[in-house]
Amino acid sequence: HVQLVESGGGLVQPGGSLRLSCEVSGRPFSNSAMGWFRQAPGKEREFVATINWGAYFASYGDPVKGRFTISRDNTKNTVYLQMNNLKPEDTGVYFCAARRRGLGEESIREVDYEDWGQGTQVTVSS
Repeated sequence: HVQLVESGGGLVQPGGSLRLSCEVSGRPFSNSAMGWFRQAPGKEREFVATINWGAYFASYGDPVKGRFTISRDNTKNTVYLQMNNLKPEDTGVYFCAARRRGLGEESIREVDYEDWGQGTQVTVSS
């Protein structure tokens, strides 16, 4: 069955960095767009970043532009999220998601993703 397993979360001080990973199994990866979303306590899940099947295109949510970078390694069935200059408002559970339809095109919309991981906690605090 399909599995998306996130890792790399943790506690970091403001200004620090973390690198999240999401390994996908049980479904084709190299022809799928991938996305990262996050949910802060008491808030709805929001878009963070997305990347198309071949890593030619990527998009970011406004709060993370210039600080976060999404990438992928199709030989390892893994998508990454490099997070730099972290802020307390980046705290939340980070989810990766895979898109089956759309011919590998990236999307900022939650509804376009069919498969989701369980999430990894990121806490930014001094």
